[in-house]
Amino acid sequence: MELSEIKRNIDAYAAKLDQIRGSLDLEEKETNIQEYEEMMADPSFWDDQNKAQEIIDKNNALKSVVNGFRDLESTLEDMDATRELLAEEYDEDMKQDLESDVEDYQSKLDSFELQLLLDGPYDANNAILELHPGAGGTESQDWTSMLLRMYQRYCEQKGFKVEVADYLPGDEAGVKSVTLIIKGYNAYGYLKAEKGVHRLVRISPFDSSGRRHTSFASCDVIPEFDNNEIEIEINPDDISVDTFRASGAGGQHINKTESAIRITHHPTGIVVNNQNERSQIKNREAAMKMLKAKLYQLKLEEQEQEMAEIRGEQKEIGWGSQIRSYVFHPYSMVKDHRTNTETGKVDAVMDGDIGPFIEAYLRSQIDQES
Repeated sequence: MELSEIKRNIDAYAAKLDQIRGSLDLEEKETNIQEYEEMMADPSFWDDQNKAQEIIDKNNALKSVVNGFRDLESTLEDMDATRELLAEEYDEDMKQDLESDVEDYQSKLDSFELQLLLDGPYDANNAILELHPGAGGTESQDWTSMLLRMYQRYCEQKGFKVEVADYLPGDEAGVKSVTLIIKGYNAYGYLKAEKGVHRLVRISPFDSSGRRHTSFASCDVIPEFDNNEIEIEINPDDISVDTFRASGAGGQHINKTESAIRITHHPTGIVVNNQNERSQIKNREAAMKMLKAKLYQLKLEEQEQEMAEIRGEQKEIGWGSQIRSYVFHPYSMVKDHRTNTETGKVDAVMDGDIGPFIEAYLRSQIDQES
C-alpha cells in the first residue's frame, strides 16, 4: 500500500468520523455522564438499589459510546501522525505497522457504527437466552451443550456477564435445556440475531459405527424487561407453581433443597424455571420476571403479526426456521442461511467467534428497514 493510498483511507475514515460525530451530540452525552457520576457519588445513592442500578447502566451505556468514539478519534490521529512522519523519513517496518493499523481500523469503525445502529426499543436490554435440543436424544443434547459453550465464550469476549438461571443435564451427556441471563449493554441487540434453529452435521462420537449424524437445537432469545418497562397482569388462577431440587453445577444449595421453581402459564403453555438464586422466594421472583418477559414478548409478536397482515406482508416465522448450519464432516464450514455468510474456521466459531454472523444479520435487517 503506497503512502498516497494510506492517506486516502485515513481521509475517508476522518470523513466518516465527522459524519458520526454529527449524529452523536457528544457534548450532551458527556454532560449526562458528569451528572450521573455526581449522583453516584451521593451517600444516599444506594438507598434505592433498583434506581441506582438503572443510573449505573445508563451511565455505562453513554460512556461506551463516548469512549468508543474518542478511541477511534485518537487512533486515527495517531495513524495520520505516523503517515506524516513516514513522508519525512521512510521506515519499512513502521510502514508495515501502519498498513496493518489502517486495515484493522475499518473493522473497528464498522463495529462502532453497528453499535450505534442498535437503536431498537429493547436492543440495549439484557437478554434471556434458552437452548433446547431437537429430536435425537444424546446426540442433539450434546450439540446443545456445544452451543451453550459457544455462547458463553462469545459473551465472555463481548464483556457480557452470564448467569445460568436454569440447567437440566442430559441423561448420558449434554444438556436437555438451559436458560441464560446475559447482562450487558446491547446484549439483546446482538443476541437477537441468534434466534432460530441451529443444525449440526458431524461424525457422531456416540455412534460406534462412525456414521454421520445431523442434529438440531433451537435458540430462543428475548429481552429482559424492567418492571417499569412492561404492563403485564398475571391472573394467579392461570398459573401453577412447582418446586423441585436444583440440578447442575454450582451453588451451595444444588441438590440439597427444593429451592428451584417452575411456573406454568396454562393459557399459553409457557413454562419457566429458575434455580439460580439461593432461596425459593428469590427464585420465584426471578421466574415471575421471566414469565412476564415471555408474555410481553408474545404480545409484541402478536401485534407485529397483526400489522403485517394489515399491510399484506408475508412474514417468515423466524423462531421456527433453520438459520445456520455447522458442518464438521465431510468438510468444515459454518454457513448462515439468512445472509449466506460462511467460514471454514469451525473451531473458531465454536470458541465463540460468531460476531461476523451476528453483524451480517443485523446489517441485513437494517438495510431492509432503510
